[in-house]
Amino acid sequence: MAEKIWLITGCSTGFGRELAKLAAGKGDKVVGTVRKPEHQESLETLSENITAVLMDVTDHATVAAGVQKAIDLHGRIDVLVNNAGYGSLGSVEEVTEEETFRQFDVNVFGALRLIRAVLPHMRQQRSGHILNITSIAGLQGYPGVGIYNGSKFALEGIGEGLAADVRPLGIRVTNVEPGPFRTDWAGRSATFTASKIDDYADSAAKNLDSISGVSGRQKGDPVRAAEAMYALTELDNPPMHLPLGSVAYKRFRAKLQAMSEELDAFAHLGEPTDFPEEVTH
Repeated sequence: MAEKIWLITGCSTGFGRELAKLAAGKGDKVVGTVRKPEHQESLETLSENITAVLMDVTDHATVAAGVQKAIDLHGRIDVLVNNAGYGSLGSVEEVTEEETFRQFDVNVFGALRLIRAVLPHMRQQRSGHILNITSIAGLQGYPGVGIYNGSKFALEGIGEGLAADVRPLGIRVTNVEPGPFRTDWAGRSATFTASKIDDYADSAAKNLDSISGVSGRQKGDPVRAAEAMYALTELDNPPMHLPLGSVAYKRFRAKLQAMSEELDAFAHLGEPTDFPEEVTH
């Protein structure tokens, strides 16, 4: 397959860094974004095929400049990976409004800024693949994770709608839904709002303790995740959804089964809410 041009956000650590290294190692050209100048050299030392650019996905100017840099260097963008993001953890009641806005600004509006900046180029090419790194938390709600859930559920919906918008133009979209992986997500990258309300001791607070306790011991391997994401971009008909890791598949299947059972159990309440048949004719 011909050389691909990648724009990957959030390449300082984790999935972004591993995917940048893998794609560059296969001979593709990668423009990887970092937020701190000291991370630029560290990323570029991985391969001569990697160019590191400073970008804050909450800043329109740096997003526009980063996309333009990729176009100036390589003339096109074949794969956009919306990987930059973080987890804001705490009960829905206790996470502040300011922190909630920040969570959505990074995880949702940040991805949208990249999508809107890249799409004019992909539309002109009549080709391209957008990978939104969402989460199994974009498909299943958990105690103490509601605000993060909301941001990832939003990105899931945007990705599905976007896919329908651009499919006739030869552009593909995939929502990638990792389960727990050994990245910094549950450690340095996360923002924890400790629960001070006793009523949440057995729900939100308990799950926050569990998330903190497993950090560094998650089942998911970021290197293998990068390999799966790279393989995804080589498919002629990539899927709309790609969960990553056995935990994600287990949780997604359980959610689908529970939804199906709930749908059937309460159809007697929801289905009869149409106008009577004679009114619709």
